[in-house]
Amino acid sequence: MERWQGKIAIVTGASAGIGAATAKLLAQKGMKVVGLARRVELIEEMIYSMTDAPGELYALKCDMSEENQILEAFAWVKENLGPISVLINNAGFIRPTTLTEGSTDEWRSTFDVNVIGLCICTREAVRSMRDNNIAGHIVHLGSIAGRYPVMMPTPVINVYSATKYAVTALTENLRQELNFHKTGIKISMICPGVVSSEFHEGYIKDGTKEAVTSGPILFPSDIADAIVFTLSTPPHVQVHDIMIKSVGELI
Repeated sequence: MERWQGKIAIVTGASAGIGAATAKLLAQKGMKVVGLARRVELIEEMIYSMTDAPGELYALKCDMSEENQILEAFAWVKENLGPISVLINNAGFIRPTTLTEGSTDEWRSTFDVNVIGLCICTREAVRSMRDNNIAGHIVHLGSIAGRYPVMMPTPVINVYSATKYAVTALTENLRQELNFHKTGIKISMICPGVVSSEFHEGYIKDGTKEAVTSGPILFPSDIADAIVFTLSTPPHVQVHDIMIKSVGELI
C-alpha cells in the first residue's frame, strides 16, 4: 500500500458496514479518504475517533441516486484535495418489495443507486485519473447474488440480483474499455456472501433477516481486508474478481 500513501480515495456508502470499515482502514494505511453517504454525521463520528490515523478521512453528504450530488462531491474533491487515485464503489441497498407485487419506485431506486450511481462515480473517477495521468484503481462491490441464483427463505431479492449481475457485467466491460485506451487503470470486483451489516435492514421484516444472519457470517472488516489486498497488488497484477464466503455458509 506504500504507493497509495497520501493519495486520494473515494468510498461510497461510507457511513456504515463495509463502506465504513473500508474508509477507516484506508485512512489507517495513510490515504486521504473521502467518504460519501447520506448519513454524513456517522462518518463525522468516525473522524473524531481516528485522531491517530496516519491518513485523513473527510465526510461529504451525498445521495447516490442524485447525479447532481455525486457531481458536486467529485468537484469538491478536485477543488479541495486533488486528483483521485482510488474509487471504492460500495454504496448499494435492497428494498423490501417483490417482483410479483412490487413497487416500481423501489425497483427504480435500487437500480439508481446500485447501477447508475456506480456508473456515474466510475466515469468521474476515470476522468480524474486520465486527466492527471494516474494509473489508479477502481473496486466495485458486487455480491454472490450477482454470480448465481440465491435462494432465500422468502422471495425478497426482487431486482437486487439483477443490479448485481449488472455490476458483474460492468466490471468486465470497464476492464476492456480501460485496456483499449491503455490507461493503466485497474478494475476489480469483490463479491461477498452474507455480511453482518445494516444492509439487512432492507429485507422484509418477516423473519428473513434473522434466517439469513443466524448462520455463518462475514464481518465488514473481512471485506475491507480483501479490498486492501486487491489494492496492494503490484501495477502489473489485476485481481479481477474475488468471491468471499464465511466457512459453512449455505447461500
